Amino acid sequence: MPTFNLTINSKKHTVEADMDTPLLWVLRDQIGLVGTKYSCGIGQCGACTIHVEGNAMRSCLLQVSQAEGMEITTIEGLSKEGNHPVQQAWKDIDVPQCGYCQSGQIMTAAAFLDKNPNPNTSEIRNAMHGNICRCASYNSIEEAVKVAADKLS
Repeated sequence: MPTFNLTINSKKHTVEADMDTPLLWVLRDQIGLVGTKYSCGIGQCGACTIHVEGNAMRSCLLQVSQAEGMEITTIEGLSKEGNHPVQQAWKDIDVPQCGYCQSGQIMTAAAFLDKNPNPNTSEIRNAMHGNICRCASYNSIEEAVKVAADKLS
């Protein structure tokens, strides 16, 4: 079985996996980073969103062989104490209901705000559009992204 050297949350990991194994399963099953969630498995819901080289990506679609040599950040690596401005905004607004999609929502919002620190409502909605929340917390999510943008400026 092939071996891959991955940098996840600024730590080096060596894993064995088939080349086409989704990175999601390596993160969860081999490295024990279970904050990244499985939901649809086809990149449509956003629950498995991580950062790869600072860009929000669906880890269910990224093969472990494609991730080698890239800087990967999961929800666990976004901030050491869970106090990244986006995470703090989620708490301030009390966004989660069931919470299942929230790590993917937060990772999408954080990557978006890194590129657009002063977004308008339309830009926020467009950026968050691909993340599904089955509890329909979209208004709270939008408000939290606005609060996080304020915290970042």
